[in-house]
Order: sequence, then C-alpha cells, then structure tokens
Amino acid sequence: MRLILVRHGRTEENVRGVYQGHTPGVLTELGWGQARKLGERLKGEKLDAIYSSDLGRTADTAREVIKFHPKTPVVYTPLLRERDLASLVGKLKSEWHDKPKPNGVETKEAMNARAKKILGTAYDKYPSGTVLFAGHNGINRVLISLIIGKNPQYSGELERQKDTAVNIFEIREGDDHEIILLNDASHLD
Repeated sequence: MRLILVRHGRTEENVRGVYQGHTPGVLTELGWGQARKLGERLKGEKLDAIYSSDLGRTADTAREVIKFHPKTPVVYTPLLRERDLASLVGKLKSEWHDKPKPNGVETKEAMNARAKKILGTAYDKYPSGTVLFAGHNGINRVLISLIIGKNPQYSGELERQKDTAVNIFEIREGDDHEIILLNDASHLD
C-alpha cells in the first residue's frame, strides 16, 4: 500500500502557542491557503481512500484535497486525532514545555495502539492501493515511528511536522516498509 500522510494547515491556536489536543482548532487564513496548496499538490494522485482526523482543523484541510477526489471514499476517524492533552488544552506551550505532563494526558503507547489500528485497517482494505491519512503533528510522528520500526517514544526525536507536510511510504506485509518522502512542504514555497 502506498500511504500518503499529511498534516493540517496552520491554526489560530498554533499562532497563539497553545495546546490543542482534541479541540477542533480553527485554520488561519494562511492555513486555508496551505490546505488549498496541498490539494493542488495532490490533485494528480489516484487515491483509493482518504482517512482524516475528525477534528475540524484536519477535516477542513482534508476537504481541500477531497475537492480534487470527489469519488474517493472518505472516513473521518478519531483514530487520527492529535494526542488527548486533557487539562493541558488551551494552556500556553511555553509554560509547560519542560514540566511533567499532568494525569490524564494520553500516553504515546495509547497513540501507538491507535496508529496500529488505523494502519492495519487501511492495509487490510487497500493492500495494493494508495491511501491518504490526514492527521496532526503528534499522531503523524507516532505513525512514522511505527512504520520505521521504532517504539512510540522515538516519535519525540523526529522533526516536528511542518504545516501540510507530505510524507509518503510503501507499506508492505511484515516490516519491510520503505520511506519515499518525509516532512516535505515544498508546495508552500
């Protein structure tokens, strides 16, 4: 399966530097422009399915891709949501950057379980197809860690996903996956 993994566009919450977690988030004018450029970039892809986080910021970004793929099946799923940040939602990242996470914050292992489930579901249904996943910085890095055979904690060592970043992988039976492209946002240049 060819997997195209993308992140949503810039949000008002990104600009303010606050944790979003499972809140919908609101794309900025720049974020909408980024989403449109992502749609243009991917318009020539033959997509067999699109799976998107059901959170507004990502669903809105995915809709800009869907405009070019109106007959492609679309699934909005909580499995591609950003990390559940519980009581951190709405707090400034600068105030919590080096502090321990409070109780209730989703573990990376729980995120990894979600990543395995959505990846397995898509692979079982489209083993020879091309599938788009639209997600968030955190879940995308956990998915990348899973694909390259690292533990979920490794996701913190990966480069932060750029706005509307495109990642492409060849997913194969077993662990012989291939990285085609990582964290590319050249469509924004």
